[in-house]
Amino acid sequence: MPLQNRVTPYGEIQAVPSRGTMLGNRGRLHNKQQELTRNWRTVNWLSCRLQFRGRQRQVMGPASYTELFFLDEATSFAAGHRPCSECRNADYLRFKRAWMAAYELTELPDAQTVDHTLARHRLDPGRSRQIWHEQNRDDLPDGTMVHWQGSPWLVWGARVFRWTHDGYVNAAARDHLPQQATVITPRCTVRVLRAGYRPLVHETVGSSFPCNPPQKATEGKAAQA
Repeated sequence: MPLQNRVTPYGEIQAVPSRGTMLGNRGRLHNKQQELTRNWRTVNWLSCRLQFRGRQRQVMGPASYTELFFLDEATSFAAGHRPCSECRNADYLRFKRAWMAAYELTELPDAQTVDHTLARHRLDPGRSRQIWHEQNRDDLPDGTMVHWQGSPWLVWGARVFRWTHDGYVNAAARDHLPQQATVITPRCTVRVLRAGYRPLVHETVGSSFPCNPPQKATEGKAAQA
């Protein structure tokens, strides 16, 4: 039985056998039976490397944070995470430089500023549902995730790619999206992407999918974060 530790772009934590390419951290969320008892504990939601300095971890160990896993960095961004300052220090600094440019700051933001802004932008005031917003599809930077046809889709170049835990499985032209697209990725992260941060995406984005929208899909409701 797979552990409940795979994160969707909606921020949900699911139990699926698929493997991710990035590690995540929201604090200790599990009990002694390796069952989730909450969805987050800390305000600093991180995305990390799977391997770092040869460290070995027991997944959901008895005295450990809960190891979460993402398909790729674009998925972690949509869920409300940011690069870890330790194992991904170069990416963390690149993220903060893009943040500084996006917000027209005169110096790099500190981690507390970034984390608390992300917290405000990823969950509603009741802290139960992910915040979605609308933006013009033509203005969305690469790496943004949108909700369309009942599924999360990655915006990349002139196309969008339908997300699954195993990779991206369909492609459609960006102009198939509604002009005002429903954006999953937090507003502040979209600004960082627009300022030039290019996230890591799963290798299936490079696959040659037929460029057609899905059929018989229905619009879904906001997911619980």
